[in-house]
Amino acid sequence: MTSKEILHKIKEKVGLSDPDSGKGKSKMSKQISHGFHLVKGKSAHAMEDYLVAKFKQVDDHELGLFAIFDGHMGHDVADYLQSHLFENILKEPDFWTETGKAVKRAYRITDSTILEKAVELGSGGSTAVTAILIDCHKLVIANVGDSRAVLSRNGVAKQLSVDHEPITEREKIEDRGGFVSNFPGDVARVDGQLAVSRAFGDKTLKKHLSSEPDVTEEIIDEDAEFVILASDGLWKVMTNQEAVDTIKNVKDARSAAKLLTEEALQRKSSDDISCIVLKFQ
Repeated sequence: MTSKEILHKIKEKVGLSDPDSGKGKSKMSKQISHGFHLVKGKSAHAMEDYLVAKFKQVDDHELGLFAIFDGHMGHDVADYLQSHLFENILKEPDFWTETGKAVKRAYRITDSTILEKAVELGSGGSTAVTAILIDCHKLVIANVGDSRAVLSRNGVAKQLSVDHEPITEREKIEDRGGFVSNFPGDVARVDGQLAVSRAFGDKTLKKHLSSEPDVTEEIIDEDAEFVILASDGLWKVMTNQEAVDTIKNVKDARSAAKLLTEEALQRKSSDDISCIVLKFQ
């Protein structure tokens, strides 16, 4: 084996051989690992999905930081979130004591900054689903839009995020002065444009949109097997339980994430697809 081949094997082992695929492990628990995989959709525009998947030491704590950002009308807002959202969350003074409140405040502050930078970042926006694993014990999930987090507990799928759809939030949108279109053959849209009712950015629609996340907390016990985070490119063609069943026997987290994206493609998903699998066993 040549030195170049050896280097490739080393990179592959630590998940560096492909920027669209990777994996990592917790230092606190040998059982906990993550893997991710991204696939560009069939549209002519550049890839609009971005993600974060890493473990980070903060003082005496270990944090698993995981996120899917699904951009629309451009990738700049999703790119900005990838670089700044977790940074803003961790800067919140009450992050360790009131994590849910800290996450909500950081989402709000980050969205305000994105709107202020609209000249630089454009008029597009992004959905987000974030997962923070604190000391391998507590999982804090937050989301705006339709990227989703699903937990497998004893083989049963449990959705941890909330799909923010215009139809279900029609009253709130109308109270803000907006409207929800529902034309035959198309999905419901805010002001006839956006197919989600909450998002970062979208300055021209912001009066009628919210960036307030739904936040849930889950204790990771011996029954918790894995969590799937994915953009709607996966969830448009697969139910929560189908996704869980697809990877329940796959031990490697990166292989599991890749298998889910491949299955979504088999089911004719044409959207960008990004997927993270966080395994607890």
